Amino acid sequence: MASPDEVLKYWLDDLGPARWYEQNDALDAEIRDRFQSAWEQAAQGSFSLWLTYPTGALAYIVLTDQFPRNMFRGSHLAFATDRAALAAAKSAIHRAWDMRIDEPARQFFYLPLMHSENLCDQERCVRLLHERMPKHGASNLLHARAHREVIRQFGRFPYRNAALSRVTTSNEQTYVANGGYGQTVQQLQAAG
Repeated sequence: MASPDEVLKYWLDDLGPARWYEQNDALDAEIRDRFQSAWEQAAQGSFSLWLTYPTGALAYIVLTDQFPRNMFRGSHLAFATDRAALAAAKSAIHRAWDMRIDEPARQFFYLPLMHSENLCDQERCVRLLHERMPKHGASNLLHARAHREVIRQFGRFPYRNAALSRVTTSNEQTYVANGGYGQTVQQLQAAG
C-alpha cells in the first residue's frame, strides 16, 4: 500500500514541476504501475486517515486528482475520483492547510476546483490562485481563467464528452474544431 510520503516524494521530488503536466505514454505507464492499486483503494473509500493532516490531504488530492489524469488519459476513469479530490481540497482549504504547504506544491489544493464543472468552484479557484500563489501562480492563474471561461460558455468541458459518453452539441463541436481549450488560453493571453 502506498503511503502519503511515497506519493509526495514521487510527485514533488522525483518528478517535480518540470514534469507535472507532461503528457507522454511512458510517464502515464509509470504512474499507473506505481499507484493504480492505491488509487483503486482510494476510489473505494480507503485512506481517510490521510485527510486528517495537511501533507496527507495533499497526497490524497494528488492520488485522486492528478494521478488518474495520467493513468487513465482519455478514459472516463480519469475523472472517476474527481468528487473525492474536490471534497478533500475544499476541506483542506477550509482548514487553511493549503497555506502550510509551500509553493509551488500548494497549487494541487486548488486544481480539483479547476477541474470541476461548477462555475462557483471555478471562481473560487481563480481567487485562491490569485491570493495564495504569489510566487508561482501566474501560469496556473491563466489556466484557471481559461477553465472558468469554458465552464461559463458551456457549463462543462466539451473535450471530456467522448470519455464520459456525453453527446457533443454543435456549439461544442465548433469550439473544439476551432482550437478548443488552447484557443481559449491564447485569447486570454492576448487580452492581457
